[in-house]
Amino acid sequence: MIMDRMFYKKADVYFIAFIVIASVFLWFLPTGFEKPELQKNSLRERGKVVTVDDTDLKRVGLILTGEQKMEIEILSGEFKGRSLAASNILMGQMSVDKLFREGDDILAVLKIDGKTGEIINARAAEHYRLDIELILFALFGLFLIGYARWTGFRALLSFVFTALAIWKVLIPLFLKGIPPLPVAFLIVSMTTSVIMLLITGFTRKGAVALSGAIGGVGVTTVLAILFGAWFRVPGTVKDFAEMLLYSGFYSLNLTGIFLSGIFISAAGAVMDMAMDIAASQAEIVEKHPGISRRELVVSGFRVGQSVIGTMTTTLLFAYSGSFTFVLMVFMAQGTPMEYIFNVSYVAAEILLTLVGSFGLVLVAPLTAVLGGFIYTARR
Repeated sequence: MIMDRMFYKKADVYFIAFIVIASVFLWFLPTGFEKPELQKNSLRERGKVVTVDDTDLKRVGLILTGEQKMEIEILSGEFKGRSLAASNILMGQMSVDKLFREGDDILAVLKIDGKTGEIINARAAEHYRLDIELILFALFGLFLIGYARWTGFRALLSFVFTALAIWKVLIPLFLKGIPPLPVAFLIVSMTTSVIMLLITGFTRKGAVALSGAIGGVGVTTVLAILFGAWFRVPGTVKDFAEMLLYSGFYSLNLTGIFLSGIFISAAGAVMDMAMDIAASQAEIVEKHPGISRRELVVSGFRVGQSVIGTMTTTLLFAYSGSFTFVLMVFMAQGTPMEYIFNVSYVAAEILLTLVGSFGLVLVAPLTAVLGGFIYTARR
């Protein structure tokens, strides 16, 4: 028994080291879509607004249009310390337009002359937020590690690895036209395995939680494909989907990518459900080692019944929260409910919510049954 524990501890340490190395590798892994030729003629640097001139702005009702002229100071890169004139064009689109004031940190786009290497013109593209984002992430990491200690570090590592896997592997494969559904399922299964093994180690609890989570993701994938075909919701219903087509990616399977997003979105909640039941059954077995397989499965069912009620509502909150403005517009215009439920982007959110919730309901009994067999296997 002692030798077994030492073996699993060593395996645990080696696995954590492997994921750290894999995360570093993913960080430096090229996506294949870098465009170094663009960097020669266009630089993106941090800057600060020194003065602002709004005399060319015009207001038409709620909309501001025109050009905001300003003087900025470059704070990074080879032109650091240089002051120059910049502009900010307002197109009359409130969702993308932004106003700058003196003292604002900005992300400036500098157009460079390819022959002389000098700045031709500058544009204020966005407010600079990277420093605030890094501070927020650091606070999150410190709180997580401070509260959960070693488990918190594992959770933070799984967070970083999953983010890198999505950005460096999943998104590039989508853009290269690889069939999105199998790719998404493989990536979700891989990241789920890493997350579960990092949190639980090589234990029976990890085996139960992982088996239940993978099974739940598989069921959710099948439901997404099946009901996605019946709903007949095109992939272009999501924001920026058409922009991909206009950017030259004509052959992308946008509907497949949309359906992949359904079980990717539900994967986190499915993992939570599987872990709740696996951890509960592990605690029961530890306190009552002689419990029968049937009693353990029934206990898992009862835990699942209690958790399902709140977890399904969690998905409803998560998806409807991002859809608040659309629902407000429909209500303000007095749109009938029958019409609202048939609108494609509303139907897409309904599909996301119900398929994800369906997967949650199914993963609970699946994990309970698997736990009953795995925890009592040695007997």
